[in-house]
Formats: sequence, structure tokens, C-alpha cells
Amino acid sequence: MTLTVEALGETEIIMIRPFDAPRSLLWAALTDPGLVPRWLGAQGWQIVRCEIDLRVGGAWRYVSAGPGGAEMAHGGIYREIVAESRLVFTESYDDQWVAGESLTTQILDEHAGRTTLTTTITYSSREVRDVALRSPMERGVGEGYRRLDAVLTTLKP
Repeated sequence: MTLTVEALGETEIIMIRPFDAPRSLLWAALTDPGLVPRWLGAQGWQIVRCEIDLRVGGAWRYVSAGPGGAEMAHGGIYREIVAESRLVFTESYDDQWVAGESLTTQILDEHAGRTTLTTTITYSSREVRDVALRSPMERGVGEGYRRLDAVLTTLKP
């Protein structure tokens, strides 16, 4: 499956990726703290702490370990939750590799057992958005989604 990543407007990035799985399984993989560490992250990175309080106003936080003992931590607050359909949350990184807080909207759209995940990230400025675009984000997201494909095949609807 192909991941599409592109700039949108002045401050947004849109990522679109189809998955060969029903929406219920993709939703579980995005929101279950037992599943997220199995797939999220670039090659060589592994989530070592995953906290998800899946409710409006609830927090999420991931801590990842990477090559050479590197560590990355990020988290945010859930703003909107429509089960199996829409997830809106803030995100910021402890190390400020992308400055400030962004707002992410994920929409799951299922047709004939396949689900397209559309993720829109809104940054505080064009400059911050462009830093994210120049980062290895696209590679990391793509590698994580390929791992997610494998996880989805192990789940039952």
C-alpha cells in the first residue's frame, strides 16, 4: 500500500494510506495501548511506554527507544473521539524536534472491507510545518504503517 504525504494550505500536512482491514481493526490498532507498540515508529525504534486515556480530555503519551540509546517522547490530549471514525488530538515532542503543539485529525473511511486512513496535521506556522516535511517523518510513518499491515493480519474482526 502506498502512503501519500503532501503539504496542504499554509500549515498542514495530509497523509493518506489505505489498509486491507475493516475500520474496527484499524481503530483498535490506533487506540489500544496493547497494540500501538507493536507497529508505531520507524525501523529500529520501539515504543517502551504507551499510555492512552481514550476519552475527550484524556491524555496519551509514547516513549520510544531507538538506535544508539536514543529516546523520543511525545504526547497530547484527545479533543474529539468518534469511535471507529474520527480521532482528533494534540501532539508535542519533549525534545522539540518539531516546535510547539500540533493538532492531528485522523479519519477512517471503510469501503468493502478496506479502510483508508486520512491524517491531517496542523502546525503552528508554515515554518514549523516545513521542518516536519524535511524531517524523516514520511519514512518513519511509512515504515510504521508497513508494520501495522502485519499486525492487522493477526487481529480478528
